[in-house]
Amino acid sequence: MSDCMLCRAERITPWFHEDEICWVAECEICETPMVVWREHGVDPPPEHLLHMLAHLKDVAHKQIGEHWVDQHMRNIPDHWHAHARPAGGFFGR
Repeated sequence: MSDCMLCRAERITPWFHEDEICWVAECEICETPMVVWREHGVDPPPEHLLHMLAHLKDVAHKQIGEHWVDQHMRNIPDHWHAHARPAGGFFGR
């Protein structure tokens, strides 16, 4: 979908992982690792979800240490993505 920022997958921040299912990069807004499903939609199959969350957790562990996964899609609610937030509840700056 050409009008979806996540579908365009522009490399405007550092990228840490990419494959045929997902990519993991630093979120432009909150500067934490974020995983994005390569397909436009909000309901990835269970095997894709497990794959994506495993890559996010691996990157987050290396980048920010202890963390929790936030799957609430606030700013782009129609394309599945999730953020790794530092332990303690960080959201934004």
